[in-house]
Amino acid sequence: MTRSRAFPLALAFASTLGAACGRNGSGGENSAEDSATGAAHSGPSLLGGGPYAYVSSEDGNSVAVIDTRAESVVASVLPGRRPRGVRVSPDGSTLIVAVSGSPKAGPGVDERSLPPADRSRDGIALVDLARRALKRTLPGGVDPESFDVSADGKTVYVSNEDASAVTVLDVVSGTAVATIPVGSEPEGVTLRPDGAVVYVTSEGTGTVAVIATDTRRVIATIPVGKRPRSVAFTPDGAKAYVTNEVGGSVSVVDAKRHKVRKTIALAGENLNVRPMGSAMSPDGARVYITTGRGGTLIAIDTKGDTVIASVAVGKRPWGVGVTADGKRIYTANGPSHDVTVVNAESFTVIRHIPAGSMPWGVAISK
Repeated sequence: MTRSRAFPLALAFASTLGAACGRNGSGGENSAEDSATGAAHSGPSLLGGGPYAYVSSEDGNSVAVIDTRAESVVASVLPGRRPRGVRVSPDGSTLIVAVSGSPKAGPGVDERSLPPADRSRDGIALVDLARRALKRTLPGGVDPESFDVSADGKTVYVSNEDASAVTVLDVVSGTAVATIPVGSEPEGVTLRPDGAVVYVTSEGTGTVAVIATDTRRVIATIPVGKRPRSVAFTPDGAKAYVTNEVGGSVSVVDAKRHKVRKTIALAGENLNVRPMGSAMSPDGARVYITTGRGGTLIAIDTKGDTVIASVAVGKRPWGVGVTADGKRIYTANGPSHDVTVVNAESFTVIRHIPAGSMPWGVAISK
């Protein structure tokens, strides 16, 4: 996952998965294609051992499983079509993946020229890591892309870009319990460590919606830079870092008052730098930023809010994750079709690992 805070043990996912075996979500019963996929890719449990890095492959309809000790792909799971956002459940038993039936469209593409969306493929997929099998796909609203999960594992907050809304999903009942309007083209979704609020970036409006999790209402709207993509909080929840892709910057937000306190310009003379993914180090000392077309990973010191290191990783890195010990960083490099492993101390590349077609998101187990 792109967030480094540790989750407490939560039994909600384990019990919910057991109860969900005979129930279907918004996509109906698992299709024969999905069922065959689950059977074909069943194998040794991915619980214990590890830790593992799970990397979603948007064009490959798969998630590569990387053993972080061997630094190699050891398995693959198929959660559904066009997987993007990916996280590990709080209790570590389940891989959670946002899947979508919307056709892929890059910036500037006329969506009228694309084939129609298959909404039966939209959802939040739950993959049982003990069996490496898809258990259930829950409703996640229209074209789910990114999401975050509450610390007790019972609630998932999902961004729906086409609907300019956030879907609140109750995992136990398997139903959407609320739809919250936010700014246009919502993308990044991150809960503050205390779970009291969730930050949602809106690319179209250049803002971050602050949603109170108790009332499920927007309590503040924060203007940031152009096309904000992701959010990373410091472990104490005092600050949030928002990547602004088109703005070529990172907004440093006072996460208690919900106001921008500083803007870190990353572009400078390099107009290709496009801040995208973000991940906080476990100790909160650094936040790591991928730069998309810039092809680099950047480290920002959170005490001084200054850039302290940069390293070339691959083509258009987006998703990024940090191991629980803080020693290694993984970036998903879409057009490179690989994952780059970076030594956090020396900030040098250790290895490039092939990881499917158009790697998108990264989640790392504890």
